[in-house]
Amino acid sequence: MKKLLTSALLFFSLLSYAQAVEKQASNPVMSMTDTQGKTYKVEGTEQGLKIEGLEGKVIFLEFFGHKCPPCLASIPHLIHLQEKYKDTLAVVSIEVQGYNAAQTAAFAKEKGMNYIVVSEETASALVNYIQQRAQWKGSIPFLVAMDTKGNVQFVQAGMLPEASLEELIAQLSKEKSPTTETNTSK
Repeated sequence: MKKLLTSALLFFSLLSYAQAVEKQASNPVMSMTDTQGKTYKVEGTEQGLKIEGLEGKVIFLEFFGHKCPPCLASIPHLIHLQEKYKDTLAVVSIEVQGYNAAQTAAFAKEKGMNYIVVSEETASALVNYIQQRAQWKGSIPFLVAMDTKGNVQFVQAGMLPEASLEELIAQLSKEKSPTTETNTSK
């Protein structure tokens, strides 16, 4: 009886461990460090990403390059949108054309980028994760737009005009509240 009980406990322990490992693999935890030296914990979820410190905001996760003409053309638009929607939008741009952290920081300063800028060097696990999940092949600019709950709602390769980005912010900011629904039963 004692051997049976020991075997059962061992089996359930292994099963619990296997489930924990499976959950961790399906929701990987990564990090990225911006040009200001701030590190963000990033957790992959079933529907998108949880980025520590950006909860409740619309997130534009943009992959760009320092030599990419459309990427360079979109910087002023992103600066303007970040200023205009500073309380509801978080722009996160990851440089993927080979600049290291110091070069990316100098580039961001030179361009006046007022949003979160990260070099691939400090976010390689996240870049790899997006490549796999979004089947991104490396074309830039590449935008992953998430709603206020961190769920991916839009993915776009190529530059979008500022007006389209603004419409996207408006759509992703909308959340249904139970207090705003109409009660038809009286």
